[in-house]
Amino acid sequence: MYHRRVGLLSGAAALSSFFALGAAGSTAPVGATLPPQASSGTHLTITKLATIRTEPIVVGTRVETVLVNSKGLPLYYFRADTPTKSKVSGGLASLWPPVVAAKPTATGVQGKVVALKQAAGPQVSYKGHFLYTFIDDSPGHVTGQGVSNFFVVTPKIGTLGSTPTVSSATPSTSHGYGY
Repeated sequence: MYHRRVGLLSGAAALSSFFALGAAGSTAPVGATLPPQASSGTHLTITKLATIRTEPIVVGTRVETVLVNSKGLPLYYFRADTPTKSKVSGGLASLWPPVVAAKPTATGVQGKVVALKQAAGPQVSYKGHFLYTFIDDSPGHVTGQGVSNFFVVTPKIGTLGSTPTVSSATPSTSHGYGY
């Protein structure tokens, strides 16, 4: 009987915390930091971010608006992909992890963002280009431009299969990956 009461009390406390957070979260804009809670002194940050968004990043010698994931990592496309088939697998996929999301969302872009069933799962595609990150990148830093036929994705990229692809002309010379 004691364990049952503790479980009920714990569940009630968790549920009341959930409703308190839910009520606070429903009135604040996405990405907002709410004021400190009176009792705890901590800030509550709402972190519901789009699967992809745009961000200005230095690519080569120019600042370009590039698609990034929710963590701020630059997104790339692979020139050998087709609109329906990712050609990245095995060791290449370990260096260039695919972006996967069952229901991708996007901000700051115009164009079709979808998830297509691939071996890696529901892989995100923008304008027919499958999206990838690069393991040597960090948020806001492009190091894989031009490496192994991968290029950063900009909002201006052409739709794969209908128009020529637009990409940056400045390949990276860092890291020496040449496969």
